[in-house]
Amino acid sequence: MISVLSTPTRLVTNQVDPLHELEEHLIRNQCAIERWFRCQWQTTPPPFYGSVDLRNAGFKLAPIDTNLFPAGFNNLNPEHEALHITAIQHYLDQYHPSLQRLLLLPENHTRNLYYLENVARLAELLREAGLELRIASWMLEEAHTHELPSGERLLIEPLRRVGARLQVDDFDPQMILLNNDLSGGVPEILQGLEQTLLPPLAAGWQTRRKSQHFAHYRRLAVDFAEVVDIDPWLIDPFFRRCTEINFLQAEGLDCLVTNVDAVIAEIAERYRHYGIDARPFVIVKADAGTYGMGVMTAYSGTELRELNRKARTRMAKSKEGLPVSDVFIQEGVYTFERTPEDFVAEPVVYLLGQQVLGGFYRVHREKGEDESLNAPGAHFEPMAFAEPGINPCRKSAPDAPINRHYAYGVIARLALLAAAREAEDWAKAGR
Repeated sequence: MISVLSTPTRLVTNQVDPLHELEEHLIRNQCAIERWFRCQWQTTPPPFYGSVDLRNAGFKLAPIDTNLFPAGFNNLNPEHEALHITAIQHYLDQYHPSLQRLLLLPENHTRNLYYLENVARLAELLREAGLELRIASWMLEEAHTHELPSGERLLIEPLRRVGARLQVDDFDPQMILLNNDLSGGVPEILQGLEQTLLPPLAAGWQTRRKSQHFAHYRRLAVDFAEVVDIDPWLIDPFFRRCTEINFLQAEGLDCLVTNVDAVIAEIAERYRHYGIDARPFVIVKADAGTYGMGVMTAYSGTELRELNRKARTRMAKSKEGLPVSDVFIQEGVYTFERTPEDFVAEPVVYLLGQQVLGGFYRVHREKGEDESLNAPGAHFEPMAFAEPGINPCRKSAPDAPINRHYAYGVIARLALLAAAREAEDWAKAGR
């Protein structure tokens, strides 16, 4: 179920001063920030779309994940539809001005009705932006129409390949838009195409790694911090990586134990510096993949060594049953944002090109402020972003929704810029 907040969520914590200071810096330096981003996008074109999961700890605001195949367009505020359509048109005018025919390839688990609502909403926005659009899947042998809870009907057609081009019946698209993260690998039908794919195949989780993304983000955070005169740690989570891990056989755990303790020590030093009375923790998760699988909270490296069989089995696999061998150890960022019903929440910001579309809150009734909310049982509060947060209001308090959402948008754009830098690496490597 998707519920609607009766009032905007509020930050619930006593540790607000550093974050207020950060928000004030962002508001005060808006002109410099926007100029800095404009220069960055001129040299590094943005991905077509993306979403960024943020955590707001009261003393820190940082991204914890960046998704290049966003699947929650149905959760965005429908009152901002004109903004969403304009963002699509702006991106196309700037980067693909001759595009008329687009083919959308969604995820293969098409029985998930909430995901299909996302596909339907994305398709509607693309069509309203002026594109001729068809939706297809390489898993279908015949067309299928889905009846959605919203009352919409979504037609997905079988995909066929003719030479080096993908087609649907006599529809010959100029470009392919992927809304499939390719966790299971790149199928042969998508390889060696002469049509452009957005995002590129290298953006799929078969090759992409969180550690590479956050390495780019770290460098950008340092540069950005100079613009607004802040400690980069206030917007950047510490992280480390371990490879050749076998949870089922309890192999490679020495690397995990050592690096978990090292990250926790780094966090503890920052907490002491700022006088933060909180217990440092890390999130241990697969370096590739989504859907909140293979994720756990740890307060010490010893916890990794003492995992029972059930916990090790849970950590050993990610989406589509793929084994986890590369592990990402990320600084745990508390979330002190809550719904009026007192459930913990975290903001998710959606972007199209360099434009912030708005966002919503991910909420989990059974998770705490130190746990990943991206897990089975999560739901979304689509009306939390009453304003898209494009511009701050200097006459309002730093934590007013319009200003807090502007801060969210700034950090989300910084994460998307890191994803754009990843794409540059893929292009240089010929991927």
